[in-house]
Parts: sequence; C-alpha cells; structure tokens
Amino acid sequence: MQQETDTKLLAALGALARPDLLVGCRRIAVGDENALLPDEASPLMSSVVKVRRQSGAARIVARMLLKSLGAPGAILPRTTSGAPAWPTGFVGSLAHDDEMAVAAVMRSGSARSLGVDVEPAMMLPSELLPLVTTVAERARYSRPLIESRILFSIKEAVFKAFHPVYGVFLDFGDIEIDLEAGLARVRAKETVRISFISAPRIVALAVL
Repeated sequence: MQQETDTKLLAALGALARPDLLVGCRRIAVGDENALLPDEASPLMSSVVKVRRQSGAARIVARMLLKSLGAPGAILPRTTSGAPAWPTGFVGSLAHDDEMAVAAVMRSGSARSLGVDVEPAMMLPSELLPLVTTVAERARYSRPLIESRILFSIKEAVFKAFHPVYGVFLDFGDIEIDLEAGLARVRAKETVRISFISAPRIVALAVL
C-alpha cells in the first residue's frame, strides 16, 4: 500500500514540474540520517534522530534532482536562517512531513527563489482557520477548501520562497491566495507564482 501511494505521489508531482524545474519525493526511512554529509550534519548534531533523518531524506531527493540538472554530488549545508544553501546557478527548497520528504530544484536564471511544502491531506485544526486564512479568502473559497490544508501549505511554500530574497518573515495574513490566477500576493505588492496538488498528499510550490 505504501509503495502504491508513493508511486501515485511521484506521478502527481509531474503536474508541478516543467523542463527547467524538477520536483521529487521520498518516503523517509531508517538510515536516511546517514545521507547527511559532514557540513550538512554538523548543525544537526544535537538534534534528535527523527530531525536528522528527515533532513537526510530531503537531501537525498535534492541531490538526485540536482544530478539530473548537471550538478552531481552537491553539498547542501544549512544557512543561518535554517534553509539550505544551493550550488551556484541553482535555487531550490526542501520540505517534509512525518512520512514524506520532497524537494524542488531549478536553475536560477528563470527564478530568484523557490519554496515547497508537503502536508498530509487532512483537515486543518479549526482553531487555526482564522490565523491561516484571510477574511477575503474565507469569503471567496468553499468551506471544504478553507478547512483543508491547501491554503496553509501554499502559504508555507510562499514563506520559503520569499525569505531568502527579502530577509523578512511573513504572517499568514500577509499573503492573499488567488487560486484562479495561480498567484499569491504578498502584502498586496509582490506576487509569487503558485501551484499545488492535493492528493495523495498536499504539495505546494511557490516560484518567485
């Protein structure tokens, strides 16, 4: 069953990819923590095994994608913000939930930054709805969509794309999602291209 679900997710990720942008996934497994290279592992030495394992799994995916784009053996150490440092000429993003790790990578000539997020296809806790969604979003979209994790995941991806470029942290309310246009508007000024899949897991991608 897990293998079938993983195959479906990998196939679904094809909807987010394009020739210059690759997206991949991996089920987090025992031993993935050993994939961390010395410069990657050093900042995580005090972290629990689960955190190191998740980080290792995401980097396995990222290195596979970078190799496909002509950059084999890339080292992806953490920056001071916690995001990975990418090889010259590339931008990317890593994400994971408790079971799956994902990565997105592209050449930097066609984007300044990327953000990716993965979430289980579950409802968002009701107490988070007013924090995650804006009044306009709650008026625009159906209740099932608002209660899903779709907007949450998209905004998480936008955070990841936005911070490396502008160095600022955003609140959920700073981002307005326009699914029809495929855009996120940040503080009513900057726009970020967005896309997502909703099954078998929610995976959101933001391109700045």
